[in-house]
Amino acid sequence: MARGLSVPKPLRRQRLLRAARLLWAAPNTLIGLAMGLLLLPLGARIRRVGGALEIAALPRPPRRPWPFAAITFGHVILGTHAQALERLRAHEQVHVCQCERWGPLFLPAYLLAGAWQGLRGRDVYWDNPFEVEARRVGGC
Repeated sequence: MARGLSVPKPLRRQRLLRAARLLWAAPNTLIGLAMGLLLLPLGARIRRVGGALEIAALPRPPRRPWPFAAITFGHVILGTHAQALERLRAHEQVHVCQCERWGPLFLPAYLLAGAWQGLRGRDVYWDNPFEVEARRVGGC
């Protein structure tokens, strides 16, 4: 590259780290993309927010409650509807960060953490350390 047009080292390092996080979380992201693509012909809406793809399955809240309002797979957040995604965005973004940290180990670790809580007589969802962290709504 010509002098003065090269990317500064800190910016280059930042881009490389971002690419590494995307690649490390990619197996989970592919699961989310596959599920989201199945919803698109049914009228789901997709948009990019905060480094993740948010997919709203329905145009408005469902008549009957679903088992979850939103769920995260890598860099894809699937929500029942846009209002649920808006309300749960900060929580689900913590799960995106967790996927970046744990990569392909995230789903097994999440399930094992919940199972461990269940074996201890605790709630598999509410006491799951991944959910406890997400409820605190911390940053990456």
